[in-house]
Amino acid sequence: MRTKEHVRILVAEDNIVTRETIKRSLQEIGFELVGMAATGLDAVNLALSLRPDVILMDIEMPELNGLEATLQIRQKFSVPVVVLTSHEGEDFVEKASKVGVSAYLIKPLKTKDIERAIIMAMARHDDMMKCWRLNRELEQALKEIKTLRGILPLCSYCKKIRDDKGYWEQVDVYIRKYSGADVSHSLCPDCRNKYYPDLAFPDD
Repeated sequence: MRTKEHVRILVAEDNIVTRETIKRSLQEIGFELVGMAATGLDAVNLALSLRPDVILMDIEMPELNGLEATLQIRQKFSVPVVVLTSHEGEDFVEKASKVGVSAYLIKPLKTKDIERAIIMAMARHDDMMKCWRLNRELEQALKEIKTLRGILPLCSYCKKIRDDKGYWEQVDVYIRKYSGADVSHSLCPDCRNKYYPDLAFPDD
């Protein structure tokens, strides 16, 4: 787990007093402040150039609001975002969740709340990335799985199978092609006794 001094924070806040308050809080906690933005557009540009570990994002900012800026940033790379707002409500929380916000803080800000929100955002983001990777692995596995379904036309004499293009193929060839499984050739006890009665074989 990363120590606090190795966690790089970008702050996006248009109010200079609030920016300085957050700056002092981060210094007190021990996080590394890598940049400060006063507009939503600056936040996007700094985020893409600095690639911080966490972004503290004000909602009401010039040029782009915090949710719009968050959406643009997360379309480029995945980063935990903590939004800063003066009010909360179901509508706000829903909008924030849709753009990928990991946590939010209600102003006025307190140092202990900032620390807790950053840690929570990082943990939620890590969980989200693990779920995303697992989903990708499952999707890939499902693509690779091949199954045989339905009724297979099988010749009663040579035991070849007719494929969907009308060609007759050996059973082992058909299985390899359409199921993803491999075939190991052997002898069942009946055929062994019928065709090789004089040969000694290990016990089954």
